[in-house]
Amino acid sequence: MNDRPVLFLLHALGGSARAWDGVVASLGTGFDAIAIDLPGFGDAQPAADVTVVGMADHVAAAVCKRGASRWLLVGHSMGGKIASVVAARALAGEPGLFGLAGVVLLAASPSSPEPMDEARRRKMIGWAANNPLDDAAARAFVDANVGHALSPAADRLALDDLQRASREAWLAWLERGSREDWSGEVGKLEVPALIIVGSADGDLGEAGQRATNAIVYPRASIAVEEGAGHLLPLERPKEVADRIAHFWQQTAGIGPVIPEDFVRLIASARVSRRMRAALAVRALADDADYVPRVLSSLQLQTLRAVADRVVTQTDIAIDLAARIDAQLTQGKGDGWRFADMPPDREAYAMALDGLAGFGALAENDQQATLTRLAEGEFDLAALSKEQMKRWFEDLRADLVRIWVAHPSTMARIGFDGFANGGDGTRKQGFERLAAGERESWEPLLEVSR
Repeated sequence: MNDRPVLFLLHALGGSARAWDGVVASLGTGFDAIAIDLPGFGDAQPAADVTVVGMADHVAAAVCKRGASRWLLVGHSMGGKIASVVAARALAGEPGLFGLAGVVLLAASPSSPEPMDEARRRKMIGWAANNPLDDAAARAFVDANVGHALSPAADRLALDDLQRASREAWLAWLERGSREDWSGEVGKLEVPALIIVGSADGDLGEAGQRATNAIVYPRASIAVEEGAGHLLPLERPKEVADRIAHFWQQTAGIGPVIPEDFVRLIASARVSRRMRAALAVRALADDADYVPRVLSSLQLQTLRAVADRVVTQTDIAIDLAARIDAQLTQGKGDGWRFADMPPDREAYAMALDGLAGFGALAENDQQATLTRLAEGEFDLAALSKEQMKRWFEDLRADLVRIWVAHPSTMARIGFDGFANGGDGTRKQGFERLAAGERESWEPLLEVSR
């Protein structure tokens, strides 16, 4: 299995896949980088469909063709809006798009209408009123979008890309695409995200990003490149590469790895969009610095220690405790509770307060404490012994349910029962049901014991 994450790199207005050359070179061999010419630009012009939909379809087709198990969308300026549209499709369960691990936005156009000075918009439209951009227009565009002069090679590349851009694609973005409001379709994307901006950028600088993309991506962190303008991949290729690598190593790439053949099954037509969407969200990496929203920090620390004893994870761990806190925040659960138990939020808080210090106990003492809980003999909490027993029963169910529902766990135990038909009215189902038999389409997984 190839563990290298795949990067799909989407360029800015007037750019091309070549704009990422410096970033790709600086990334080295740790990533499989695929820079894409968006329709109407670079080698992808002329193109019939230069709309936002057409560009998103173009990127989605490239993702489907590559079939990566873990991938990031990296979008610069115009490419950022396209990245958000494709990310939303992936998290909505669109076939072939399973495996999205995170999004990186560079001075990105938002899913809402792009903030742009209208006089500047009219001027840029005028540059291509009758013909593609000429030398003077290309020069003016580059000079207006950098914090400092580009290197000679990067400057020449930027000018060449601008002058070979399709006039139709240039106008389509400025007159329609950048103005389109996709916020309803995109919504909020609870996916690990990094927003990179130049301190010398204008409308799409830090203030613009906080007002737009930071709202779409609640889990995003914002990194500012001091002195840089709008053309970040050309101005700061090494710095951008370093930030992408760090984002992967510390945030988006820290979750369990799902085998490629299992990813292909989830992405296939045997799985419904609704199920694929649920699995896509479950597969996202947990926040390394998760801040609890219902539990206190001490309660979360205690819950993590208990979870580690109840569900022993030998590989990269799922943060089950953080996911329970998120579940409590959303008011979700199994829909019922014992009649003599308080609501889940209160029960968790009281029980975990009674278990304070659990994480500091020796392994044998932790096991003895859990045994007392299970047998109804724990009496150091605001809840009664019987209530603590019932809470612990409910906790074990929560922990195991969340753990088993993760697609990496499903792959480990060889469970593919979710692949029973897809979205059609005629479900494909299973035909071979005897012990030891398998369908021809089922992954050849080594089941963990």
